[in-house]
Amino acid sequence: MLGYVDLHCHYLPAIDDGVKTIAEGAELCRALRSIGYDTVVATPHIRSAMFENNKANLEQVYSNFVAQTREMQDMPKTGLAAEHFCDDVFWNLFATGASLPYPGGHAALVEFPPTAIPRNVEQRFFDMQRKRVRPVIAHPERYTPLFKQTDPIDRMLDMGVLAQLDLMSLTGKYGRATQSAAERMVEEGVYYLACSDCHKPADVPIVADAIARLFELVGEEEAKELLSENPTRILSGRINA
Repeated sequence: MLGYVDLHCHYLPAIDDGVKTIAEGAELCRALRSIGYDTVVATPHIRSAMFENNKANLEQVYSNFVAQTREMQDMPKTGLAAEHFCDDVFWNLFATGASLPYPGGHAALVEFPPTAIPRNVEQRFFDMQRKRVRPVIAHPERYTPLFKQTDPIDRMLDMGVLAQLDLMSLTGKYGRATQSAAERMVEEGVYYLACSDCHKPADVPIVADAIARLFELVGEEEAKELLSENPTRILSGRINA
């Protein structure tokens, strides 16, 4: 196996816009393993008024998924975190210990609104890091303010916030503007890790094409850092930025 580590995936059933059944979730996980992923961490959405998930219900859904798939062949290692929408609810969850960081508790995935960088987010991210949790920005190339330049998040990156590439952005799945932004950010060295953000098994062939494109853009050594080495560092707490 190639040892890829996916820290952004929606394989838990019937809780957000990802898969609908355990069987479909297992199919997604097995398909990811077939293209090189040894570890796949679920990151279901927590977003007020859209996906009203919480730590307790997600842990229960994940526990049931693990129990139902334990005997299945060709499954990758799995884990549980969440994709937290960046709003006041998330900050309250984080402050009260009710958020879902990555396994190990060293970093947490945060999603911005599609058309704006949230106010005061730098201070919030500073507060997270004071508590030894590294913020990870989900798919920055998909946010309108970052289509043409990375300047709006440069200070965040300088303070140690990590950026996560949605691999499928490199294929044009989300449009030309997103693809162009992703390619620019890859060239600029913005990203610390690259992940699938798969929502269904049909996404996996697109991810495979995107991985090939990533190797073309950055070469084997850097591609492996983004796909394997750096995600592993996040899980172990040995984060370099």
